[in-house]
Amino acid sequence: MGKRLAVLGVGAVGRAVLELAESHGHEVVAAADSRSAIIDADGIDPAAVLVRKDGDEPIGTADPESVVQADYDVLVEATPTTLGDAQPGFNHVRAALETDRHVVLANKGPIAERYAEVRELERSSAGAVRFEATVGGAIPILQVIHDYGPQHVTAARGVLNGTANFILTRMADEGLGFEHVLAEAQDLGVAEADPTFDVDGTDAALKCVILANVLTDGDPAFSLADAAVEGIEHVPPSALELATEDGRAVRLIGEATREAVSVAPRLVPVNDALAVSGTQNIVQVTTRDAGLLNLSGRGAGGPETATAVLADVNRLP
Repeated sequence: MGKRLAVLGVGAVGRAVLELAESHGHEVVAAADSRSAIIDADGIDPAAVLVRKDGDEPIGTADPESVVQADYDVLVEATPTTLGDAQPGFNHVRAALETDRHVVLANKGPIAERYAEVRELERSSAGAVRFEATVGGAIPILQVIHDYGPQHVTAARGVLNGTANFILTRMADEGLGFEHVLAEAQDLGVAEADPTFDVDGTDAALKCVILANVLTDGDPAFSLADAAVEGIEHVPPSALELATEDGRAVRLIGEATREAVSVAPRLVPVNDALAVSGTQNIVQVTTRDAGLLNLSGRGAGGPETATAVLADVNRLP
C-alpha cells in the first residue's frame, strides 16, 4: 500500500526521493529545505518543487519545521548529518515518533550519535524507524544483517567511502599526490566542496558506528567518540607505489564489531574483494554459520541512496 511521504531535505538524496517516490507507489505530501516548505494533503508536484529549487527560489511558503506536524505516514529525514547532539535531525525523529508516524533516515546523525534514545522513542511509538540508506547507499547491508539476525553476525568491515576510494585508486594508478587528485575529484563531482568528512575517515566511521549499534542493538551504544579513526590525507604516493610493487593496494577500511569500531588505511591484496576501485563500496559480513558474505555496489549518490530510502518505505507496515 502506498504511503504519504514528508521529505525533510532537498539535497541530492531528498530530491531523488521526490523524483522516484511515485514510481515506487508513494505520494509526497510535504517537502522542506533549509529555507521553506510546501505542504499539500492532496500531494505536491515534485517536478515543480525542483524547478523552484534549481532556480534558487523558495520551494513553498510554509516554515520548514512545520513539516513534521503535517499529515503524512512516513517522515523521510534527509537533512545533512550533524555530529554530537545530531540536531535538528534527532528532534525531527522524535516529533514524528511522538505522533506515531514512521521515520526513514538518510541522515546518519541520529542513529550514529543517539541510537539508544532513538530506539527508546521507537519502543514508545506506533511508528517504526528504518535507516538502510545511512550505510552503503544502494547496498542492502542492514537488511542482510536483519535477515540473518544480528546475533548470527560477528563483524562487518569494508570500503565505505567512495570519495576516499576514488582518491586512493587514482593516486596509485597515476602516481599523483593527494591534493592533485582531491582537486580532480572535486571537479568531477566525486568529492564535496568541503571533503573533510570523506578524507579524514569521519563518514566511514559514522557508518561503522551504525553497523556496531545494529550488532549490539544499542547495548552498548556506540557513537563517533568511541571509534578509532585515521584518514587518508597523509598517505604518500610512495606508499601506494610500494604497495603496488608488492601486489597490494591501500584502501580505507572500516570495521565494526560488538566491541569496537575502527577506520584506517590498510594494505589488502590487489585480487582481494576489498580492493574495489573508483567510487565502488564493499561490505564484508562475517557470519557465525554462513561464512563471509561480500556485498558491493554504489555506496553514494542521489538515486542510489534514494532507492534505499524507498526500499525502507516499502518494508513498513
